[in-house]
Amino acid sequence: MIKVYLVDDHEIVRTGIRRILEDEKSFDVVGEAPDGETAVAWARQNEADVILMDMNMPGMGGLEATKKIMRYQPHVKIIVLTTHAEDPLPIKVMQAGASGYLTKNSSPTEVVNAIRQVAHGQRYLAPDIAQKMALNQVSHSDENPFTSLSERELQIMMMITNGEKVNDISERLNLSPKTVNSYRYRLFDKLNISGDVELTRLAIRYKILDTTQF
Repeated sequence: MIKVYLVDDHEIVRTGIRRILEDEKSFDVVGEAPDGETAVAWARQNEADVILMDMNMPGMGGLEATKKIMRYQPHVKIIVLTTHAEDPLPIKVMQAGASGYLTKNSSPTEVVNAIRQVAHGQRYLAPDIAQKMALNQVSHSDENPFTSLSERELQIMMMITNGEKVNDISERLNLSPKTVNSYRYRLFDKLNISGDVELTRLAIRYKILDTTQF
């Protein structure tokens, strides 16, 4: 029996995935969480074979939650299930320790197969994501500027574009507001922009920001 834990801030998404997995005799959904903080707290006291993790959630996002959960459950397999298919997110997530990456337009069959595959020690990338990653390795004609960001910069960028304020970010990440602002200005410099509005527009342009949530 493969024990699966679900993390997504939309209850309807969790319910849909739970129903898909409950139709499969080899899966046991052992719990679910609406945010990264809850998932990390659960992982400190419980175990799962596979965690399905949303990327873009209020508060602690999927990237940071993945990194923290891997500290408590180094053998757990995490599959990111998200609307984001563009670089650099798949690469960053896999570097953080995830075993799989799926988009939310994946079929139920693909989700089931991905869980089985990573539960048996393999990695899984949705075919469209794998193709984009391969193409980006050989072509830099339209290089995504976000690939230049570090994991921390990418994390703070996603929190800013989700409307979180500097003080909220500093509290969640245990950083001083001054340090968070330093990251902000470093983002602006790397991306050649001048403020949060331009940052949001750029994130939308490169499909880093999921506009369907607004």
